Amino acid sequence: MASNRFLKFISSLIVLGLCLSFIIKFGGPNILRQYISYGIGDCKTVPILCMQPDEKVLAPELSKEYIDTLIPQRFPKMSISIPKGFNLIQELIKRRYYKRRRTENAPVIYLLRQEPNAFIKLYPDVQKQGVHNNYEFMRRLMNANLNKVNNITDAFFAIMKSVFTPDIGPQNICRLIEFKLNEKRGFINYTMTKPNNYFDCNVLDAKDNFFKVYIKDTGSRLDLNNVFAIISTLKPID
Repeated sequence: MASNRFLKFISSLIVLGLCLSFIIKFGGPNILRQYISYGIGDCKTVPILCMQPDEKVLAPELSKEYIDTLIPQRFPKMSISIPKGFNLIQELIKRRYYKRRRTENAPVIYLLRQEPNAFIKLYPDVQKQGVHNNYEFMRRLMNANLNKVNNITDAFFAIMKSVFTPDIGPQNICRLIEFKLNEKRGFINYTMTKPNNYFDCNVLDAKDNFFKVYIKDTGSRLDLNNVFAIISTLKPID
């Protein structure tokens, strides 16, 4: 989740995009889809590549009582409140909440923040497709579908979707939802199956700051309402 590795990998994908443009020019959409399948997988091996958000945009109600139980944490780029017992990592900064126990399988939350228009700067060509901010970038990414790849931009977002999605457990039972939460909005990929839950939250605020909150909920302590309460506390720090 470290930002330097994250950006280096995205830069490599941009180079890959140039290769894809050559393929689609001379081979067409079918060859392009096959190329992606050979490189990163198909809908059977990587189901998220063919998933799109549910049509209904969720607007959950928050539990103030639960929010009051969360522990505020402040980092150089952002602040958030989290449940007791979770290890917390922003890039290379770690905070642990277990002192006399092994931490390898402890519940953990990873954080990443990108400034407004950060994704547009990485791949400016998407502006020609009407993508002018972080939110539109994430909307296109989350709606990417390998079966609907017809051009280089579709291919770019399909590949980026695989990059942006961390381990979320068994993808065949994954849910992908869009939400609006006061001044925040975004998308969550999640699986809820014992012994662990996984929540991959991609959150944008009113100023187009992007936050990634990845939760590996070892022991399945959280539900979706708890996760909404956690991400509601996100704030940028400049």
